[in-house]
Amino acid sequence: MGASAHDLDTPLVLALGPTNTGKTHRAVTRMLEHESGMIGLPLRLLAREVYDRVSRAVGESQVALVTGEEKRVPRAPRYWVCTVEAMPLDVPVHFLAIDEIQLAAHRERGHVFTDRLLHARGTRETWLLGADTMAPILRELLPGARLERQARLSSLRHAGRSGLGGLPPRSAIVAFSAAEVYELAARMRQKKGGVAVVLGALSPRTRNAQVALYEAREVQYLVATDAIGMGLNLDVDHVAFAAVEKFDGREHRPLEPAELGQIAGRAGRYQRDGTFGTLNPLPGLSEKLVARLEEHRFPPVTRLVWRSPELDFASIDALLGSLSAPAPHPVFSRVEQADDFDVLRTLSERPRVRERATHEDAVRLLWDVCQIPDYRKLTILDHASLLEELFVTLVDRGHLDPGWVLRHVERIDRVEGEIDELTARLAAIRVWTYVSHQRAWIDGSLEERAREVEDRLGDALHERLVERFVARAPRATSIPRAEEAARKGGFFAQIGDMLDDVRRAEERAREQWVQRIVDAPHDAFGIDDAGVVSFGDDELGNLVAGRDLLSPRVVVAVDDTIGAGARSRIERRMAAYARDLVAELLRPIASHDAEGLVRGVLWQLERGLGTLDVERAKGEIAALSDEDRSALAERGVVIGRRTVFARGLLSAEALRVRALLVRVHRGGKEPRAPMRGAVSIPRRKEVPFESYLAVGLLPLGPRVVRVDIVERVLTRLRESEPDVRNEIGSWLGVRDRELPKVLAALGARAG
Repeated sequence: MGASAHDLDTPLVLALGPTNTGKTHRAVTRMLEHESGMIGLPLRLLAREVYDRVSRAVGESQVALVTGEEKRVPRAPRYWVCTVEAMPLDVPVHFLAIDEIQLAAHRERGHVFTDRLLHARGTRETWLLGADTMAPILRELLPGARLERQARLSSLRHAGRSGLGGLPPRSAIVAFSAAEVYELAARMRQKKGGVAVVLGALSPRTRNAQVALYEAREVQYLVATDAIGMGLNLDVDHVAFAAVEKFDGREHRPLEPAELGQIAGRAGRYQRDGTFGTLNPLPGLSEKLVARLEEHRFPPVTRLVWRSPELDFASIDALLGSLSAPAPHPVFSRVEQADDFDVLRTLSERPRVRERATHEDAVRLLWDVCQIPDYRKLTILDHASLLEELFVTLVDRGHLDPGWVLRHVERIDRVEGEIDELTARLAAIRVWTYVSHQRAWIDGSLEERAREVEDRLGDALHERLVERFVARAPRATSIPRAEEAARKGGFFAQIGDMLDDVRRAEERAREQWVQRIVDAPHDAFGIDDAGVVSFGDDELGNLVAGRDLLSPRVVVAVDDTIGAGARSRIERRMAAYARDLVAELLRPIASHDAEGLVRGVLWQLERGLGTLDVERAKGEIAALSDEDRSALAERGVVIGRRTVFARGLLSAEALRVRALLVRVHRGGKEPRAPMRGAVSIPRRKEVPFESYLAVGLLPLGPRVVRVDIVERVLTRLRESEPDVRNEIGSWLGVRDRELPKVLAALGARAG
């Protein structure tokens, strides 16, 4: 990583094409074929979607999620799923991909994508994914890259104009302001019974919940801004444009054909065709534009937005100068507008900032403070005032006072109010959530509190959106008549209102319970010897056999009244839990970061849940060098006379999990691990040799004995001391009458 644009010692692939070509899917699949990888995505919502997919494939313990607002970094992740701006470029990975690379031409965000396409590299392979319009300029900048054009998997056809009432199910209506989105959503509720909404003003948690509502088909329609054009895999059959112009932060302008194509292309999924059109009273699209959209023909990108990565922190003026450096190549345009630069320029004029930013460390700190996003979308002066206060405090005290930050957080912690009020509070708390994650500024004690407030506000906003834009189905037959009667009189109307409040409280409690499950770490779940997975006092499902011993799955068994969307989220979390159960067990002998023969032995140990028959690996074992043997010993691997085994997988809990995995794979049949303190158990003829070995037990005549005990006994037997032989029975946990057969199986005899 950090390579120049012309450093192509490793493969660089340009995977370009229209929407619905499967580019992102193929990139993720390719990443998982490498031992480590990182993918940068344009949206937090898309990053979360990919994170869920990768976690389902390899387990959450192997995957990090890093966005501007959300950081989930396990102890030793192999894969990193990030927003492009948040990619940790100092982490070396074998595979690296950047999605929606055409955003390098974006007026505000483009300089980040340009920097990544020039400098971000995997140590073994790099992919740049995006629109075909990027082909000419990328070929010019990266002449050694391999271009792979991707074809759309389904057709896209124009369906003309329609009214709200004529929209087919699984339609997405696209507008370009929050006011338009909410107005259209209210009208759709009257005509169609309910919609989900997706727009940038929502928190990631609220957007995730709204998307889940739509994807679970609890509603059939979606009203959204152009954010859905950035690769979200939504189940959309038709895209209806309620507007074809937008305010881009500087002016109202018509959308470019390529922008319209990116959004319209969300219609259709995999091999299912999609349609697009306009919504009355908007005029229809011209024949020329329709042809371009259907055939995915757009003018090539000719300029990319650029900003110098070489920043000078000697002084504020030096930093401003380096940020304003001219572009080094004709195809680059220096960034015209960026929030961090604008707020830096504003702060540079304030005396308190000038007085403190007098050395390199202080200027670097000032630039870090300028990276705090303006989620509140205030004027530049208002946002700068908050950042000034933070900077001055950090310089003067060296840290932020947790009490001071907590007071700001507590003032925001109110869930009453309507959509606009909750949206404003969410924007405010997101600033403090960002600040609370900066460990160099403040200890981690407030991270959980800020996130908790953000989650509460996000849940409340989702609830208000559902209340306003989703018409609930008729209530259960046990109470309709009582409610009808209750609403006939003033007193009974109060009872009806109380029933509504109770229902809303129950729905909110269910949503919060589901979210706690989704957010819970691996060790928050329990699993008993019957394979029942629990969360606190709640049973969530049962571990059952998957495609092989190392791939069990959880069949979720929760009440269907929680809704299809909530159930789907629990199923995704349980899929990750099942994979983490295996990954945590095998962590001491993980083979992905080893090489050569060491990796081969570890790979076989993984397949055997920590135990390997020496006879089956004698070729590899004989070829091991002294260095290889030392590397295995460092991981707790013992190469014995009868078995190779991992010491770290012989604890009582590890043996219990190993036995559970084997029983699940065998359809609930034996074996079980020895009880605590026991070293052997009676052998059952119906249990295969391999099943006992996978539980760390070696069959020896009528008994099965823990492999470490077997190897210890074999070592002492070589000493040929009579007193040692007399103790063998007790060491093996074997009765005197069974000892001759056990010793015969060991290739020895009684003393």
